[in-house]
Amino acid sequence: MTEKSGGPLVPPEGGTSSPRADTPRKLRRLGPSPAVAIVFLLPAAVLLGIWVVYPIIYSIIRSLFDAGGSGFVGLGNYLTIFTDSNTLTTIRNNLIWVIAAPILVTTLGLIFAVLTERIKWSTAFKLIVFMPMAVSLMAAGVIFRLVYDQDPGKGMANAVLTTVHDTFSSSQGYPDARPREGDTSPIAAKDGGVATKQPAQAGQPVLIPLVGIKPATMPANAATAVAKPEPGGVGGVVWFDFTPGGGGTSGAVDPEERGLPGLTVEAVSNGQVAASTTTAADGSFRFDGLAAGAYEVRLPQSNFQAPFAGLSWLGPTLITPAIIGAFVWVWAGFAMVLIAAGLAAIPRDALEAARIDGASEWQVFRRITIPLLSPVLLVVFVTMIINTLKVFDLVFIIAPASVQSQSNVIALEMWRVSFGGGNNQGLGSALAIFLLILVLPFMIMNVRRFRREER
Repeated sequence: MTEKSGGPLVPPEGGTSSPRADTPRKLRRLGPSPAVAIVFLLPAAVLLGIWVVYPIIYSIIRSLFDAGGSGFVGLGNYLTIFTDSNTLTTIRNNLIWVIAAPILVTTLGLIFAVLTERIKWSTAFKLIVFMPMAVSLMAAGVIFRLVYDQDPGKGMANAVLTTVHDTFSSSQGYPDARPREGDTSPIAAKDGGVATKQPAQAGQPVLIPLVGIKPATMPANAATAVAKPEPGGVGGVVWFDFTPGGGGTSGAVDPEERGLPGLTVEAVSNGQVAASTTTAADGSFRFDGLAAGAYEVRLPQSNFQAPFAGLSWLGPTLITPAIIGAFVWVWAGFAMVLIAAGLAAIPRDALEAARIDGASEWQVFRRITIPLLSPVLLVVFVTMIINTLKVFDLVFIIAPASVQSQSNVIALEMWRVSFGGGNNQGLGSALAIFLLILVLPFMIMNVRRFRREER
């Protein structure tokens, strides 16, 4: 037996030594050897080199040559980026994208994530908001190309705007209406509108015949024109002086001719508007409370302006904000899901303690929720910056060819000068490297943050 004492254990005489005594001082390696790891990583490393490393190196070399690839130009292509007006426009547009789009996406994602915690049907709401992520950017571009169509009958955006506008404005525009040519017409064009040639007489109807009105412009509620005499007052009728099928008398109200409703009619005395009224469905009008005197009756210029048909979303002014709106529609659900996951990880004790101490919901949100969510918000914000710098599909699909130069971005310009007709792959390669340089800092920032969180 081995005696136990203050000294080390001594094996019995003739016995074998313990396994620990035979263990080498150098620790044994756990798991497979590095050679096995290299064998498994080698295929991925080869593919990464073919698809990522080689194109980057080749693009750097190619950017130092001219369009044909035979003449060495050094940094000439990079100088062109900052001197050419088209490329400067793309840089300006990318700056707008980087400032506006990530802020909008992150803000909307935060609002949606916070609000969905307080509603019972939060799952359905999150599903609806996240659904655009299942649509490719090309399909989203086709959708919003239709949404932004100028015709309110096709484009949803202008259909909504015109509906709201027409709800609060009952004016009916007749942009093609005009007086009939000839000296026999009782009216004439004046100051962009139409006015009577002779002063109005009390008790006699004022006749204002118009022609040139297209069938699509004629309101559905237009009734048969009626010339009503107004005893002791001034009134008359504005109508479409055209009889379907021909016939009728010029300047006279015929049985099949229709009035023009919704027109503004003014009674003018000494250059001042004394009274104003609107034509009824049959085109008739009457001035109530008009003092005695001679009045010129006129239709102001506002009657002959085209009715409100929405905004030119695909025009040079609004094209970039319109495309950013489509981008926000696609990515707001992604931001909402990430931020909602961060909200779920916030300790509820901190929120409840603040409420018990008397903090309002706004104070809890601003001083507790936002600081605790700042890592998630930063990840979402940086991710959106990377996505905006690489945006291509939405701009290419939504922007018409006539305004694509005003909405151009670096990724699209890179494709245009290389393969879209420019045939200058030297400049295209320089734009690709320039875009890589812009994206690289944000990618490094994300990687470092992920490593810090893992530690």
